[in-house]
Amino acid sequence: MLKENISLKTLTSFQIGGLARYFWPAEGAIDIKSAIEWAKGKGLPFFILAGGSNLLVADQGFEGLIIKLQTTNYKLQTNIVHCQAGVKLSDLVKLSLDQGLSGLEWASGIPQATVGGAIWGNAGAFGRNMASVVSEVEVMEAQNAKRKVKSYQNKECGFAYKDSIFKQNKNLIILSADLVLEKKNKQEVKEEVKKVLQYRKDHHPSQPSAGSVFQNIKDKKIISSRPEFAVFQERKEIPAGWLIEQCGLKGKTIGGAQISTKHTNFIVNTGKAQASDVKQLISSAKQAVWQKFAITLEEEIQYLGF
Repeated sequence: MLKENISLKTLTSFQIGGLARYFWPAEGAIDIKSAIEWAKGKGLPFFILAGGSNLLVADQGFEGLIIKLQTTNYKLQTNIVHCQAGVKLSDLVKLSLDQGLSGLEWASGIPQATVGGAIWGNAGAFGRNMASVVSEVEVMEAQNAKRKVKSYQNKECGFAYKDSIFKQNKNLIILSADLVLEKKNKQEVKEEVKKVLQYRKDHHPSQPSAGSVFQNIKDKKIISSRPEFAVFQERKEIPAGWLIEQCGLKGKTIGGAQISTKHTNFIVNTGKAQASDVKQLISSAKQAVWQKFAITLEEEIQYLGF
């Protein structure tokens, strides 16, 4: 059950990070509750780790308890998938292909992302996101003495661009969710998945990364503020990668980390990157974009141990 000094490097898509002082694999709500109570009894911070696909862990690690979700059960009833928070999106994409269900094609090619993490940050791509398929989310209230379990309907989840009530309220731990998918011709679903995979192959780097580092700019006032942004008016967002590339940072390297030459909103681990290297690149990109465009980039990735 409880383990000590476990490397977090292999548990993140960045493949970067130090040791977790304490580590607790949790296979259900009871395990999660027990782990939280143990951490609180020791006066330690705790962190719920899902797939680690959107996370940068500090080189010095985390001096608290990592609760690693091992909750990977799911069940399909007609077009509704009842799934635990630790279920990989890639498994649900496979299920969709087998059953001819649409709604998660955009998640193709993201191997480590989980249902819980995707709901937490309202992950999405190609005009679709988790908000468009989530029906209900079951959560545990971490700060409640009895660790109460509550259900949130879609409209109560506070979904917005890369955001949700669960991201804003650290007290809410996602346990499971119901996803409503659309019945569709299997061949159509297969073709859409194929397009997404090809796009990722053509436009995304193959080296370890955490996906998009920064959120795109959706502020209407900013989009209409400069002539060079006019090309993005129909799209209704300015890609963060475009801003970074305009600052001449494409391919910029610090230590073993690099702003990708394939997609400038990705920072990649070229082999031996440290978290400090990535952090410095993030700071460089934010500073350069502010100096050139007076725009503050906001991180999409989450930090741990800093």
